[in-house]
Amino acid sequence: MLETLRNAWKVEETRKKLLYTLLIIVIFRIGSVLIPAPFIDTNVLKEWMNANSDNTGLGYLNMFSGGSMSKATVFALSIQPFINASIIVQLLTYALPPLERLSKEGEEGRKKIDKISNFVSLILAVFMAFAYYLTMKKNGAVTYRSGFEGVFAAIVIITVFITGAMGVVWLGNRINEKGIGNGVSILIFTGIIANGPSGILNLIEVAKEKPNPYVFVDLFIILFFVFVVGFIVFMNEAERRIPIQYAKRVVGRKQYGGQNTHIPVKVIMSGVMPIIFANAFVSLPMTLAIFFPPKDDGSSWWDKFYTGFQRVFSYKSPLYAAVLFFLIIGFNYFYVSMQYNPVEIANNLRQSNGGIPGIRPGKPTSDYIQRVLSKITLVGAIFLGIIAVIPSVFAWIFPDLPNLALGGTSILIVVSVALETVRTLESQIMMRHHKGFLE
Repeated sequence: MLETLRNAWKVEETRKKLLYTLLIIVIFRIGSVLIPAPFIDTNVLKEWMNANSDNTGLGYLNMFSGGSMSKATVFALSIQPFINASIIVQLLTYALPPLERLSKEGEEGRKKIDKISNFVSLILAVFMAFAYYLTMKKNGAVTYRSGFEGVFAAIVIITVFITGAMGVVWLGNRINEKGIGNGVSILIFTGIIANGPSGILNLIEVAKEKPNPYVFVDLFIILFFVFVVGFIVFMNEAERRIPIQYAKRVVGRKQYGGQNTHIPVKVIMSGVMPIIFANAFVSLPMTLAIFFPPKDDGSSWWDKFYTGFQRVFSYKSPLYAAVLFFLIIGFNYFYVSMQYNPVEIANNLRQSNGGIPGIRPGKPTSDYIQRVLSKITLVGAIFLGIIAVIPSVFAWIFPDLPNLALGGTSILIVVSVALETVRTLESQIMMRHHKGFLE
């Protein structure tokens, strides 16, 4: 990776792209940390977020925003509306025939789908900004809450959040056009990395308060996560290759075909999406519960039910880990089924006079591909489930540790984006240094 960055820096064109990307990242972090929205008491908001974001959807939103949601800055919503919109449009592409036809129209179809995604992200940004404002108002974080001042403050706050969300999308597009590419992924990467120092400081504070045994526990966690990073890199590159052989055919005096190739099937072909879907579902009960807190002294049935509800759906609960694990497996199968169509692959092979050695064309080929996909998908799903559940296991064993529930997901996203960015840089360097057939 370092060698790739060094080689990219030597090329003037690539160096300009790297500097432009760095400038966009700096602007993104300034808007995420240093420019708060008006009419908001950030101290009250920070206290409330620290008390309620451990195991709720707010915690995941705060992670993707790099902590800007807890500060109520201009980019508080970050890239989340665009991510949700992209997921929704992608799912609808497989369900609605008009969108499916657009996806097959090449570059023009892709541009139309991007416009639809931007429109959906604007709608989601309006909804999320309004919901976030109501949450802050209910918990006393808004300075003006009634009368004309309250209405004016609400309009300004919601408008700032919507503008910031669409501004983040614009910054991501600038990285795609003038930077090194992968704009949205790089902004997500930046937001997650920004939370890293605070997590390390929390581990250090715990070790200072209780040196025995947490000094050794912290060292073990650091070494373990280094091992996890290496294992993620290995699994991210792992693939199952289905051999393909093309039949020979004679056209005039020329012979075509007779080549041997393969279809690569990645073990983690769905990426981090199953974990994001599963975390959203499993954190939904606790997210809803924070809007209906108990009001009595703990003796009413609602107070007892609320306490038990928090205990059952806490990220330290075995039930939470079990539900999260099986949801990841289910969503992984669902996502892979949308990406791969064995029947279509089998038909394409038959039309191009290709086939799998030892497997007859048609239905036997599609059944074979389906069996391979099922096995590979199961391996990838179990891997993703283990990565997501590991922090909860640490929480059971060491309850005094800070919240590590986002650790597995964060590492997986960071490593995946880093590998993809390195591949993009390598391809740009290769294109730049390719001599061509005339030289």
